[in-house]
Amino acid sequence: MIESTLQEKHVNHIPVMLSEVLEYLNLQKHGVYIDGTIGAGGHAKNILGSPSFSRKVIGLDRDAKALEICKNQFGASAHLLTTHRTSYHKFPEIMHELGISLVNGILLDLGLSSMQLNSNSRGFAFESNGILDMRFNKSSGQTASDLIRESTEEELANIIYNFGEERRSRKIAYNIKTMKKMTAVADLKEAIRRSTPPHKRKKSLARVFQALRIAVNSELDKLELFLNSFIDYLTINGRVVIISYHSIEDRMVKHAFRTLKNDQRLNQLTKKPLIPSKKEQEINSRSRSAKLRAAERII
Repeated sequence: MIESTLQEKHVNHIPVMLSEVLEYLNLQKHGVYIDGTIGAGGHAKNILGSPSFSRKVIGLDRDAKALEICKNQFGASAHLLTTHRTSYHKFPEIMHELGISLVNGILLDLGLSSMQLNSNSRGFAFESNGILDMRFNKSSGQTASDLIRESTEEELANIIYNFGEERRSRKIAYNIKTMKKMTAVADLKEAIRRSTPPHKRKKSLARVFQALRIAVNSELDKLELFLNSFIDYLTINGRVVIISYHSIEDRMVKHAFRTLKNDQRLNQLTKKPLIPSKKEQEINSRSRSAKLRAAERII
């Protein structure tokens, strides 16, 4: 019953900056598109549009539960969608398997889904209960609790500072490592409580959880690999749209686009990142930190 409720919340969740995504992808009637973080398929369903358009979407995600939910959303247009359980940076391998050399557009929404945030078995959010897992792919890799156990205090402090931009990283790392147990969300929250003043605590909680999630899933490494390769798989005039949720990711996207612009391979469609409208932010609090950048291949 709980899992069903979470799925329902996720399915009904409005995709972040949907109108902007559709506009900047400049959808072609018979185009082929990659949704590298397809989740439950909110953006992808709208990219496909009417079955009469004959668009195709290649959907990638590391989360098996999200892909299972996604497949159930497409009905009559399901034959125009293929889903693949893998990280978005491996999209060239999937294209090769499908016999596709170029696509008309690529979308990445680098945020967490409502299902992931609300799940007590994942440990992504400090508002949740349960164990410290934080893996997108629960069948492989080390959990957040594994990472904490195997890292030195200095290594942990560097993760929290570099990936979370948290100034109290060293004090937090010290308290994490001195805790007798660090396997549950509540344990990590207690270590942060001991390290931060009340009026700063919520931001510190968000930063630490973000930092550990990024480290567990090697998110920045995967984004760098994607940014170094995507241009070669877009058609001329093909579009890339990336929605990021914190400054580290946004800087990486900005610098990659600028480099490709200087090489005269890419036209930046958004000089500055777009943010959600006030109305969207009111309706969907998850969208508040979103930043969208879009670009077009020109050569």
